[in-house]
Amino acid sequence: MDTIATISLARPREEIAGELGRSFAEYGFAIVRDHTISQELIEKADTLARQFFALSPEAKHEYRIEGGGGARGYTPFGTEIAKDAAVHDLKEFWHVGRTLAEGHPLSAYMQPNIWPREIDGFRETFEQLFRAFEETGALILSAIALHLGLDADWFEDSVKDGNSVMRLLHYPPLPHDAPDGAIRAAAHGDINTITLLLGAEEAGLELQDRQGNWVPVSPPPGALAVNVGDMLDRLTNGRLRSTTHRVVNPSGEAAKRSRYSMPFFLHFRPDFLIEPLPNCTKPGEPAPEPILAHDFLMQRLREIGLA
Repeated sequence: MDTIATISLARPREEIAGELGRSFAEYGFAIVRDHTISQELIEKADTLARQFFALSPEAKHEYRIEGGGGARGYTPFGTEIAKDAAVHDLKEFWHVGRTLAEGHPLSAYMQPNIWPREIDGFRETFEQLFRAFEETGALILSAIALHLGLDADWFEDSVKDGNSVMRLLHYPPLPHDAPDGAIRAAAHGDINTITLLLGAEEAGLELQDRQGNWVPVSPPPGALAVNVGDMLDRLTNGRLRSTTHRVVNPSGEAAKRSRYSMPFFLHFRPDFLIEPLPNCTKPGEPAPEPILAHDFLMQRLREIGLA
């Protein structure tokens, strides 16, 4: 396989499992189309996200939760920094997490959502989008399970009520006073299980292949760029790769425009033990120590300045 796979979720899982798995093993990425997120919902969510980011800095900062690690609400421009990076990313974002019923046993791990008062329909739209992302994520995980020689429903319990986060991202026009070396999103790997990204049609997203080359990731309109996160990499002992990727700065007229996207970081349950699968570990082969998903998440959030 010479390129990142493009997969239709309209095909049976058994047909796509091998192709999807090979793409994740080689590149850590795949393009997924014919998913469960309607174009109407995508367009509505995009409109509302743009409305939020167009609010005044003072209005947006009202939704920043001090000490919350950016898990919910607003994170201002110049806050997040990639692991081992010298300067902050050129972006601002809003986080939507899972809405749990009062008294839920996992509520200690997940903060309640907050919602901007200024924008009608914001909560309803993004709770609907959150559920649609989960539906598509479940289909992809089912195909991954088959590729790994597991039952198709193996991942269901591992992600049930997981600490998944949807991020509304805004990369403003490039500022003239940006620090040397600052880009929209510095090279990094994702922490979570898998990431589903809407809005990657505009040039800028790149992955690093095994030879160290930067390869553009350019899904067609409405399709998703899907990538393996560190948690799934750890579970499979590196058989499926969490690949370093970045969003580079545009040039010319594109540098004067904003860029918007919506990644969904699908997570395991906080109490799920991430332990290398037996069929992904050969006798005598090094393997990472088992760790709870919540402990791994907090460890990594501290590394990027969000905890």
